[in-house]
Amino acid sequence: MKVIVGAVIEKDGKYLLVQEAQEKCYKKWNIPAGHLDFNESIEQGAIREVKEETNCDVELNGILYIANKILEDDIFVMIIFSTKLINDNIKYDKNEILDVQWFSYDEIMNKMDDKLRKLDYIKTSINNYKNNIVGTINLLNILE
Repeated sequence: MKVIVGAVIEKDGKYLLVQEAQEKCYKKWNIPAGHLDFNESIEQGAIREVKEETNCDVELNGILYIANKILEDDIFVMIIFSTKLINDNIKYDKNEILDVQWFSYDEIMNKMDDKLRKLDYIKTSINNYKNNIVGTINLLNILE
């Protein structure tokens, strides 16, 4: 099973996107997200991915998007969180990320379709954030 965790980060009406360096999605813009590692919670994974890709510190404060896809021999699950930005000292590994930039809602929704990694989850997550369609973070639990 593949689990992807990520987060929408907003500051002054703009949203932080990362430009991918991976060959399969080279130069495409994405929200900070990545694979959940073994031995970490969903929450820890989302916070780690944001830190690794942007060097920003965030606090998760809601759930914006949950999806799954059934693959031929696997299952893919994605969880995207809303955040409170604590520190935005942006730095990134140029082997992983080509650029990190803030974009307006209008730019993302109306001018970047051919530049986004995947339209559905990026636009839905940001739209949900802007329109306060956010599930409570209390829905997230760690099973013992």
